[in-house]
Amino acid sequence: MNPTSLEISNRYTTNSSKYLPSYPRLPAILQLRVYQKQAIKNWFDNKGRGTLKMATGSGKTITSLAVTCELYQKINLQALLVVCPYRHLVVQWAREAQKFGLEPILAFESVQDWQTELSSQLYQIRIGSQKFLTVITTNATLMGQGLQSQLRYLPEKTLIIGDEAHNLGARRLEASLPRNIGLRLALSATPERYFDDAGTQALLNYFGPVLQPEFTLADAIQQGALVHYLYYPILVELTEREAETYVSLTVKIGQMISLRSEGEENEGLTALLMQRARLIGSAANKLTALRELMHSRPNTQHTLFYCGDGSVEDETSEESRRQLEAVTRLLGNELGFRVNTYTAETPLENREKLRDQLERGELQGLVAIRCLDEGVDIPAIRTAVILASSGNPRQFIQRRGRILRPTPGKKRATLFDMIVVPPDLDRATLEVERSLMRRELQRFVEFADLADNSGEARRKLLPLQEKYGLMDL
Repeated sequence: MNPTSLEISNRYTTNSSKYLPSYPRLPAILQLRVYQKQAIKNWFDNKGRGTLKMATGSGKTITSLAVTCELYQKINLQALLVVCPYRHLVVQWAREAQKFGLEPILAFESVQDWQTELSSQLYQIRIGSQKFLTVITTNATLMGQGLQSQLRYLPEKTLIIGDEAHNLGARRLEASLPRNIGLRLALSATPERYFDDAGTQALLNYFGPVLQPEFTLADAIQQGALVHYLYYPILVELTEREAETYVSLTVKIGQMISLRSEGEENEGLTALLMQRARLIGSAANKLTALRELMHSRPNTQHTLFYCGDGSVEDETSEESRRQLEAVTRLLGNELGFRVNTYTAETPLENREKLRDQLERGELQGLVAIRCLDEGVDIPAIRTAVILASSGNPRQFIQRRGRILRPTPGKKRATLFDMIVVPPDLDRATLEVERSLMRRELQRFVEFADLADNSGEARRKLLPLQEKYGLMDL
């Protein structure tokens, strides 16, 4: 039985030295897939630098830990530093690292919990009385003085792994990455940052280029790393007031894009895109569509209801919170489903309990915000209703890929995807919308094409393609 998140956190952040010695070694039962072996070879061929662009659920964590083991064998690697965007990912990494013979220090939250232990182990490494050091931290802790003051003492033979590395292209985070570490590996299904070419380039400059061949969603399904799925787009109209706001935002976005230089980072444009994404994410008619859908599915089990918006880093918007509450009321009070909420604010130990309740059928569903975007594993999900159709390609790919993770007895997943139909626009604004819609519709079409019911899914998207003259997709 797996320990809870809290137990793992306490175990690894206090008095880790009594669990030593530890060093990286492959689990006896591990069988790497062909594409994982190829990714490892490519990274070594690129002299210890590179970015692995691998589909969500394809085993990036295991691949990178296998790299760590091979480095230990080849050059007597002394330390591993893993940087993750969120606390729950630190805990997940700790679980995986333990399978590879490692006993990591979890450097997050209170500095007092881990800094003394880190200093002690760095000293033990320096004097040769300890073989290996593993530190797993969060992006926020990486930027703090408590960890920054220690990074300079990491040994020469250290590997840094950036998990969900697209986040590390943000200016402050990229500036915090240690330059004294030469071995660098980035992991992301979507390393390209949304409307931030400069941040993407900074990320690749630090970690190294995207290594070929990329491992796509189609590859992952074909090789059994992800399950097959049925895909049902649900087209939703904006209300009159929402449509007016949408048109106003789209006009401003068009003006910003026309003034923007190629590759330039534009915070004003990003803010407008986020505003529009929030409007789309919280569209009122999605509740009506959800009510109609769930009336026909009273016996649903293992279901995720995904709310949200365009916020990607730290905050959850007020619109998202309102939608979360409204969806929970609709499902629980009006329709009588056994559901609970699952958000970034849900304590780590409670998340474990909720996942267990969902798997056992005590809960029929979870109503979530953002938690699918970055590394959360809830493979028991067999059905998902996605109310947040983000324009951000990273969020789009993350959310859908996580629903396809395999688990015993799970042969296929079912996705209901609510897609907002933009209002009618004048000629000038229509061209802006067409350009933006091409990006978004391309992803919906690609996802429809990979579904077991691809013909049916594509027919549902046809009205949008016709409206914007995007029949070439």
